[in-house]
Amino acid sequence: MARKIRERKASTLPKSNEEPLIDISEQEQWRLINESGVLHKIADQTPNPEPLPYSLIDEILDTSLFIIPFWSLLLLMEMCEPLQSFSHIYGRHPSYGTLFERMSTGGPILALFIFFSLWKPGLPTDINETEKSKLFSKGSWLVNMRQCPPLATIWVYTALELDLGACVAGLAVTGFYVWWNDYQKYLFR
Repeated sequence: MARKIRERKASTLPKSNEEPLIDISEQEQWRLINESGVLHKIADQTPNPEPLPYSLIDEILDTSLFIIPFWSLLLLMEMCEPLQSFSHIYGRHPSYGTLFERMSTGGPILALFIFFSLWKPGLPTDINETEKSKLFSKGSWLVNMRQCPPLATIWVYTALELDLGACVAGLAVTGFYVWWNDYQKYLFR
């Protein structure tokens, strides 16, 4: 059976030493090409160098890919913050209402922040880490703990968006600032 298949395939292929069915001279071929105008149609076409504009739907879909994990991170941070402050000090645990209230205000603000800062030309993506560490050292621990969930989420977002060199430079400046002002006692207890 394999021999029959090989014979069929061999018989269907045209042999290279056979002549074509119609013999057209090269001059006649060029005359037909010039009369049909195929070459002129190709030359008249101009490529479209402008890329398609980035539509609003594309921006919303790209933003939603970032909003979902960062909203989950914000929810996790909001859940962890009251457990540290309330359970040890006041002996009570956070309610779902409090968590919903914090997420209903923080979530849309985070979504707008990500939407307007994601891949927009002309906007600076570097955030001054020194100013943030100054804010942390000036406020009380309760103020810092209440500010931590949104700031930590934004910090993770900026670390994701920055280049590695900018992240390392920002971390070095922050580390030098902490060392210079002797804030290590607040970090390592």
